Formats: sequence, C-alpha cells, structure tokens
Amino acid sequence: MDTARPEGGGRAAPGDAPAPARQWPLLTVLGMTAAGLLIVGTDAFTDAVRIGIILIGAALLTGAVLRRVMPSVGMLAVRSRFTDMVTYGLLGTAIVLLALVAQPKPWLDIPIIEEAVHFTVR
Repeated sequence: MDTARPEGGGRAAPGDAPAPARQWPLLTVLGMTAAGLLIVGTDAFTDAVRIGIILIGAALLTGAVLRRVMPSVGMLAVRSRFTDMVTYGLLGTAIVLLALVAQPKPWLDIPIIEEAVHFTVR
C-alpha cells in the first residue's frame, strides 16, 4: 500500500523543468524564512529582530496564499489544502502579531493584552 500525495502536491511546473522551477513555491517560502533568520541573526540595524520575525511570519502567510490560489504547489503541500491554509495562516498571523506587540516599544498596542498581563501577574 502506498501513501497518497496531498491534494495539490503535484509539480508547480512541467516535469521537464529543472528541480528549482518545479518547487518554486516551497523555495519562495524557504527563501523568505532564511532572509528573516539572516536579519534576526545579524541584528545589523535598529529593529532588525522585529523586522526579521515579521518576514518569517509573512513567509508563512505567503505559503497560505500560494496554497489557496495555486492548483499544484509541489512540496509545499503537506496535508490537505484546507489544513495547510489554516495552519500556515494561523501560525503566520500569530508570529506577525507577536512581533508587532513585542516589548519594548511595541508597534501595535492592543489594550486587552495589557489587561490580561496585569490580571495574571497580580
């Protein structure tokens, strides 16, 4: 018995294309993630960590969008289309939001978070 390929797990380009061209959706997401990690790791400018983390979250959101709009995304397809979209979308959104509200000097102020922290720390 063989394991079924995930829905949309076919090649993203014709079979005679070189391997990177067939897997460009996965390489796009991995490239954005690598760029984010490089920015975080070098910490070369002010807010580099926050910007790098936002780029990592944006990579997951890009993966969710690619999974939704493309019929075949190659190895970016891990599970069913719906599960991949929800997983990539929720994780990407959570990472971006956490980067935006990180201390010190958050870029996004959500009052309910402060109230929750004060309530739990009391």
